[in-house]
Amino acid sequence: MNRPLAFICALFLTSLSVSSACFAGSPTDTLRFTLEPARGSSGKIQATFHRGTDPRNVSNWSTGFMPSDLIGLEVSPFHAPGSRPLRFAIVREAGRLDCAGTGGGSRASGTCRFTADAGFAGLLASRGIGRPTAEQAFGLMAVNVRRELIETVAAARYPTPSIDDLMALSALGANAAYIAAMSRAGYRPQSIQKLIEFKALGITPEWIAGFARVGYANVPGDGLVQMRALGITPEFIMGFQRIGYTNLPVSKLVELKALGITPEFVQSVVRAGEPLPPVNRLVGLKRYGSRR
Repeated sequence: MNRPLAFICALFLTSLSVSSACFAGSPTDTLRFTLEPARGSSGKIQATFHRGTDPRNVSNWSTGFMPSDLIGLEVSPFHAPGSRPLRFAIVREAGRLDCAGTGGGSRASGTCRFTADAGFAGLLASRGIGRPTAEQAFGLMAVNVRRELIETVAAARYPTPSIDDLMALSALGANAAYIAAMSRAGYRPQSIQKLIEFKALGITPEWIAGFARVGYANVPGDGLVQMRALGITPEFIMGFQRIGYTNLPVSKLVELKALGITPEFVQSVVRAGEPLPPVNRLVGLKRYGSRR
């Protein structure tokens, strides 16, 4: 069975999240920023960064920050009417951005200088991951890759990740706690790509535990991916169990869900007092729209 469309979409969204943190163009291009209030009532400030001077340039990185994360920004002058100089820095383990410009009335713009952290680059090289390019160094900072993630991946004895793997994991929020929790639940995928796949689809120990409670413990990783991508829930399985279909293989549950075969459908084609049709017969009924 091909991987469901939902999974393909999830990975596509993941790639967008990571690539949005990486700049196209020369590292020597001017890095510009704008600040404005983030949408909603979160109190965050939306910071957008892009290279070059062309106003038509698509934003390369845009995210919301709590004011305290923009180190050195004087919040009251930023919100006050008028225009005045302002500065702030974003400091993370992979590097830092130092920005200066003018602002007021809750708007600001200016330029930034990025400085990669030499120690962080050295750590990547020492672990066999490789020394990042200028663009990769910025991406590592933008998605906030941490030493803790690198150490956890190594401690769990995963294959050596690439820099892009680390950015994908961090962008998805697959932090040390998630990796450790999945391992305790008995799931340590054989590749970084599978771990990314799990996180992209929202496969968590709590979600897995729901299936264990209805008799589906220790489902193989590929089975979890298919179930999650198709939206199979413990309630879906319990529905079949209640009408008499027990111990259905995961592959059969996936097939039923993909074809839209539900417990309600089964009840609609089975006459009162008649035995339940074999599962394969249900598939035929759904496909061809005929009764037994």
